[in-house]
Amino acid sequence: MTEIVAITMPKWGLTMTEGKVLGWLKHEGDAVAANDELLEIETPKITNVMEAGETGTLRRIVAPEGAMLPIGGLLAVLAPVEIAEADIEAFVANFVLPEATEGGAGESDVPAPQDVTVGDHRLRYLELGSSEGPPIVFIHGFGADLSTWMFNQPALAERHRTISLDLPGHGGSTKMLEGASIGMFTGDLDLFLGALGVDRVHLVGHSMGGAIAMALADRQPERVASLTLIASAGLGAEINAAFIGGFVKMERRRDAQEVLRLLVHEPELVGRTMVEDVLRYKRLDRVTAALSHIVAEWFPDGRQRVRFELAQMTMPIQIIWGRADRIIPAAHAEALQGRVKVHILDNAGHLPQMEKAAEVNHLIAGFVAS
Repeated sequence: MTEIVAITMPKWGLTMTEGKVLGWLKHEGDAVAANDELLEIETPKITNVMEAGETGTLRRIVAPEGAMLPIGGLLAVLAPVEIAEADIEAFVANFVLPEATEGGAGESDVPAPQDVTVGDHRLRYLELGSSEGPPIVFIHGFGADLSTWMFNQPALAERHRTISLDLPGHGGSTKMLEGASIGMFTGDLDLFLGALGVDRVHLVGHSMGGAIAMALADRQPERVASLTLIASAGLGAEINAAFIGGFVKMERRRDAQEVLRLLVHEPELVGRTMVEDVLRYKRLDRVTAALSHIVAEWFPDGRQRVRFELAQMTMPIQIIWGRADRIIPAAHAEALQGRVKVHILDNAGHLPQMEKAAEVNHLIAGFVAS
């Protein structure tokens, strides 16, 4: 590193326009290596840790704890120790915020989601990045949408073609479901990949999305280059039926907060926007009916109906789980240790891809590259 580098407020997700500095994990004068954790940032949805992209010395912290900055705002400065303080001062004084566009600074850099029709369903999807090898395809869980991957897809898109989608009944995709079997979801995923001209994929599935990923891997193993299962359904019978039922029934903010806080290790991580977004989704026409169909098909009597045996699958498989998961017990992953790669993350619940985004991104990046 031979020059001054600006550390700026990142853009995580399509709708983020600003972030709040919760606390610095490094101090002025500290040596910083690439991928070191620098600071905690509160986004409208959930708190996340920002990592360093460069190696150097943290010469100046510009945004103190509690500061609210727009996307692209100057957080701090990295520079070699031999660069004069006057040069650091001049850099900070002359820093110009990236030109704001409609929807927030840097919005033009983020492609908008697109729609594609497969069979009887219209699916919304987001594609980022490019690569010659198989793309990484992200599949979210019950009641979620492609924003589940807001901390993961942009990071992995730096070196890979990445695709996330809203499953039928979720997000911006078709809400009308005549059936909700795993066969229906897997069939739509198959058609979706075909519509995008994708022959082979690295599948990353969370919760219910993990079971859908396993179903495609079981049905068409030649198409799946690797399988990453995050707090996945389909590996045991137990599931938090109170959460599932509460999610379907919730209508008020207080109820939604109680239900959504079950998803994470630290309840205060759940932001106001996450609650509002989920309630807004729940109020859409046909959403409650779609979710009820899924519950009846997937979780009858408060148990998981869908089950898979990983021993029958030949592609590389890794499992990532939060030790404090209160939706699907980490014991489902622990039972598979020694047979596949299993990573149990401390201080994480059912959303390790958001709670421990940097660690999960490293695990996925290393796995798909191996």
